[in-house]
Amino acid sequence: MMNLNALKIDPEFQGKIPPLTFEELNQLEANILRDGRIINPIIVWQGLIVDGHNRYTIAKKHPEIPFTVHEKEFASRYEAIIWICKNQLGRRNLTPEQKKYLIGKQYEAEKCANGGDRKSPAAKSGSQIGNLIGNPKTCKRIATENGVCKNTVIRAEEFAKGVDAAEEAVPGTRQKVLSGEVKPTAAEIASVARAPPEERPALVAEICKPKSPKPPAQKQKAPSAVAAPLPDASTSDEEAPDEEPTSTPAPSEPIFPQKENEPLKVDRQQILEIANNRYHIKQLANGAAMLCELSGAANSMMRRWESVFREYPDILSDAENRASVGRTIQKLRDYLKNLEDKMEELL
Repeated sequence: MMNLNALKIDPEFQGKIPPLTFEELNQLEANILRDGRIINPIIVWQGLIVDGHNRYTIAKKHPEIPFTVHEKEFASRYEAIIWICKNQLGRRNLTPEQKKYLIGKQYEAEKCANGGDRKSPAAKSGSQIGNLIGNPKTCKRIATENGVCKNTVIRAEEFAKGVDAAEEAVPGTRQKVLSGEVKPTAAEIASVARAPPEERPALVAEICKPKSPKPPAQKQKAPSAVAAPLPDASTSDEEAPDEEPTSTPAPSEPIFPQKENEPLKVDRQQILEIANNRYHIKQLANGAAMLCELSGAANSMMRRWESVFREYPDILSDAENRASVGRTIQKLRDYLKNLEDKMEELL
């Protein structure tokens, strides 16, 4: 058993790992004490912990508890960060902010590990490595791995840079943002990284202020009805469509009260014409109209998966369940790959 004192915590590595809540940490400690050992190994690279920070903390608290250490090999720090992000994205129930942050940090690290695009004018201008332009294939692959689109990966990188800049300006901000304690918009948090360093603390304080609740919308009073629409003889109440009319043509010759308190005179034929104009010829849906159906189905699947993972964490912690989930994910990957191939054939 390796000496715990030989292991070191790297702040950059640890910052990529969403911390456990107080209750989760207590539960982990209770499970370890119940088992009498730390089952999962502490994973390290060159003596730096890349996974198992919580297990390391508990091992130092209970030195009598046996533990194991697994050494991994990485070509660089960037490769280690990529592994950490992928590992966390694949095994944890994450908040949307945590997932976005990890995707952004993975993309940023992969660009640095690959050297980015050095052929473009932006790369040749001497920009820093953090601004290198990544290979579009890298962005697309990360998007596919995480079930998002390429633009989401690009926005995630901007979000991650903003979170890191906010943490540097005001320590503790990263945890507040990633846990959902404060909910700045993506544009607000990304703006921190673009602001001069001396302005960032004030900017972070501003965007982390509790948002004032919006006043309830005033209910508009419905205009007084001229008269209840009378159904045509061929249409019953049950057959009336749910849709509201897109427009209501005015009667050709409206009749207004001529004197105060005089009842309004309404022509029956005019009312029937108005009522009949509520009905529109239904059009067949085309591909453009059904794009929302595809997007809705994808979003629904992701919400349902996240709900199951959140309510039943043993799906990911149990080896057999995890293997089954992996097979399902592979089936989805195969389907999406076939779909991408078909789309490329049509180009």
